[in-house]
Amino acid sequence: MITVAQALEAVLALGTPLETEVVPLRHASGRVLREAVTAERAQPPFSSSAMDGYAIQDADHVAGNTLRVIGEAAAGHRFEGVVQQGQAVRIFTGAPLPHGATRVVIQEDVTVGHSSITIGTSLEAAIHVRPAGGDFKQGHVVKAPKRLTPADVALLASMNIAEVTVSRRPAVALLATGDELVMPGEAPNDDQIIASNTFGLAAMLEAAGATARMLPIARDNEASLRQSFDLARGADLIVTVGGASVGDHDLVGAVAADMGLERAFYKVAMRPGKPLMAGKINGIAMLGLPGNPVSAMVCGEIFLKPLIDQMLGLPATARETITAPTNKIIPANGPREHYMRGRYRDGTVKVFDRQDSSLLKVLHVANCLIKRAPHAPEIAVGAPVEIILI
Repeated sequence: MITVAQALEAVLALGTPLETEVVPLRHASGRVLREAVTAERAQPPFSSSAMDGYAIQDADHVAGNTLRVIGEAAAGHRFEGVVQQGQAVRIFTGAPLPHGATRVVIQEDVTVGHSSITIGTSLEAAIHVRPAGGDFKQGHVVKAPKRLTPADVALLASMNIAEVTVSRRPAVALLATGDELVMPGEAPNDDQIIASNTFGLAAMLEAAGATARMLPIARDNEASLRQSFDLARGADLIVTVGGASVGDHDLVGAVAADMGLERAFYKVAMRPGKPLMAGKINGIAMLGLPGNPVSAMVCGEIFLKPLIDQMLGLPATARETITAPTNKIIPANGPREHYMRGRYRDGTVKVFDRQDSSLLKVLHVANCLIKRAPHAPEIAVGAPVEIILI
């Protein structure tokens, strides 16, 4: 068996950044920007009012001063004249500051007369003006690679960018195996269970930026497995679930090898997830995950997500960890790296008592994995542990 770090290195070696495509900005959220983008204009492109009020000169900002109102400026409709001393322009939020004006007095601080205003006694130091380029200047650069958030998309729109160059989404073929499996909604026999792994992994993959194609369940015979592998052609990555162990009915490794699999490794010193397999089959990256539901999902967190990052052109590394105190004693660990399920809340980690790799309900309420190194000693209550947020 190899270590988790060695396995991750081998998995990442299977993937390279995919080609790019140009997409409209409207559909860019969640995509990975691959070419830097430069602002074509400043924001705001002109000095503008931050409040509803009156644009005046600094010299007229004196309590009791009466000014003649000579016009109006609204968002999208500037005042074309020049504000002189003793004059004011009615202005609304977002409107360009008229030439000659240097500040805005808010409407609550004036008394309105007939074509005039009188400055009140509550004089604010704030000028209520947003300077030109106060948000960003023309030429501002959004660097790549970067996974675009909704805030990024809003920024790019304000930079007058209509389309962006992004990574193509990796196409992932998901293949569940086993005579015991039926699809959700079907009527299982007394000795069958519902296929859940591919649904969870598909959701994980799509959230990570890939597209997931769920293949029909492969039965525990060579012909069915061969047919499923044939259906996976054209994918960037094949992920099998189950059938990777050494039982009489675990045929994935043997069939894949017969069809051209160049195996990078088999078995990792981790729990859950020991019977993990990876390699390339006819030039396509392949990851063989264990069949136990939690094992499959944990392996997805540790190996699959970084591999998708790699294919999207993002920096691909081991999952980031933070430390937090534990709520209970954690016994000394054995020879395999352990990813225990727990819940991180209010700065403390609650470690769940039940850690069986078949318990999806436990994973459902978990929001972190407690990472325990091989042969790690017992941890006392309140001692810091390393966790991965999921």
